[in-house]
Amino acid sequence: MIRCMIIDDEQHAIDILEHYVKQAPYLELVGTSTHPIEALQVVGEGKVDLVFLDIQMPELSGIDFIRAIQGKAKVILTTAYSEFALEGYELDVVDYLLKPVRLPRFLQAVQKAMTLMPPAAAAPATEGVVDDYLFVKTESKGKLLRINLADIDYIEGMKNYVAIHRGSQKTLVYTSMKELEERLPAREFMRVHKSFIIPLSRITGIEGNLLRLQGVSAEILIGDNYKSELMELIRNKMIR
Repeated sequence: MIRCMIIDDEQHAIDILEHYVKQAPYLELVGTSTHPIEALQVVGEGKVDLVFLDIQMPELSGIDFIRAIQGKAKVILTTAYSEFALEGYELDVVDYLLKPVRLPRFLQAVQKAMTLMPPAAAAPATEGVVDDYLFVKTESKGKLLRINLADIDYIEGMKNYVAIHRGSQKTLVYTSMKELEERLPAREFMRVHKSFIIPLSRITGIEGNLLRLQGVSAEILIGDNYKSELMELIRNKMIR
């Protein structure tokens, strides 16, 4: 569970983000504040993992707030002004949300934050694993789709897209294999070829350079650069 706090000098902006936080079961709202100086104490005490922070505030700017907390919490900046983006990223913020913030963009930023959190913070409260689902952008503009990791048969690279195969469904996502690989839990998924990522629990056998997966008829190739790591995992499971 990620403990988060919303800091903005405008209450209506807080209300919007508070509503969004309630849509994400892996977020716990520690508190909200329209006074950044007061919020400094809460964050400084280590009670917050992630801060949704406005930049332009009368008491203390968001940039000065980030410098003051000295890395004690991750920060997602929220502002109506894009000119502060470069300075924010120089301070190693997680993401930069332009107002009015939309829910899909908010969830995307939170997913990015989860990949940067220690496992204890990022783990959803209702599950014993980290990241048991993802939200992905599909071919339809502005549409996000939830993908349960347990439903994935395999993932296939297709030029500028990645295809996530789930039973008879194939969902095309505009991303790279590298980015998706980094977001998946390493103990559950492995890249076995430049074009294939597989769930380890689905492996039923290996025949030469072909991998057999439960319920999958497609040929999954094992790349030379990935074979040694895969075979090491297999050897650890072998009965000699």
